[in-house]
Amino acid sequence: MTPVDALDTLILMHLDAEATRAQSLIVRDLSFDRDISVKNFEITIRLLGGLLSSYQLTGDKRLLSLAEDLGNRLLPVFDSPTGLPYVYVNLRTGQRRNAVTNPAETATLLLEFGTLSKLTGRPIFYEKAKHAVVETFKRRSPLGLVGESINVETGAWATTDSHISGGIDSYYEYLWKCWRLFGDTDCRDMWNASIPVVNKYLADETRGELWYGHADMQTGKRRKTTYGALDAFFPALLALSGDFERACRLQASSFKMWNLRGVEPEILDYRTMHVVAGSYHLRPEIVESTYYLYHYTGDSAYRHMGEKMFDDFVKYCRTGFGYAAVADVTSKQQLDEMESFVLAETFKYFYLLFASPETLAFDKVTFNTEAHPLKRT
Repeated sequence: MTPVDALDTLILMHLDAEATRAQSLIVRDLSFDRDISVKNFEITIRLLGGLLSSYQLTGDKRLLSLAEDLGNRLLPVFDSPTGLPYVYVNLRTGQRRNAVTNPAETATLLLEFGTLSKLTGRPIFYEKAKHAVVETFKRRSPLGLVGESINVETGAWATTDSHISGGIDSYYEYLWKCWRLFGDTDCRDMWNASIPVVNKYLADETRGELWYGHADMQTGKRRKTTYGALDAFFPALLALSGDFERACRLQASSFKMWNLRGVEPEILDYRTMHVVAGSYHLRPEIVESTYYLYHYTGDSAYRHMGEKMFDDFVKYCRTGFGYAAVADVTSKQQLDEMESFVLAETFKYFYLLFASPETLAFDKVTFNTEAHPLKRT
């Protein structure tokens, strides 16, 4: 997974020798004909997204061929009574398992499957992924919120906690981005129906600061006052959709969370400023938002913000062999872990924040949730 996830970063950073080596490794050795069950969501955003983006950057049709083969092997995941995808699918047999999933995993597939449709001329990929988005949206509560987990066989919500954090986050992200990339007016309309509700029930004013917490999808009642590393993507999405006032305020809160311990925790109670989950997994979301806000405002304060975060990132996470996740942001004890998204996203967004705008034409690409830039076709 790692070479595919990293390839477009290597290309954008002009690490030409490494990019050539990674590309050769992928086209020579990567095969999806394996009797293994994979998590559809992660494979889609990391591998399918990475192959499509790298194909668009290089024109190497072998990468597109791999993407189409993978897409074919993932399609059985949608064979549920509702059309919502199961969590896992076997790449060789098409066998599916785990019916309880979440809106992020049901509705964060259309950028990749849609791009695959456009590039191969096969509508089935777009249609299956789009149907899953619509079926997720249709099940929102009377207030207009979605819950944290849903059963793909019955279409019933398993839990009713609503938020913008992991499990729901990229559901909202892809509503806007699929409108941006494909001009899909249904996605625009679903976004326009959703974002006012998110701002009404999930946004939370505390000490004059803007945060986003948790609420019950049925009643709108506040359930938790937690915000974390995954939530920090939301300023980028707010900025991308034109809400700069909220984007800037929420980014200030995210940066406050980062500076609390010199590196951000996984989860913070923003009412008490108490760290609920103290690990740091080298996540990219806060860097992504910093890059977006610098792009849109040109304010050098965002580059200074990025510089502070990068210095901390190197100080606490660098090792002799890569960058290590941190078990606890207070002790800074390192873990033997570096996810592929560090190479796909964290380094890419740090680099783009300081690179010339000509490095990547921001207005001509849409980043998937794994930071793979996709061009309109």
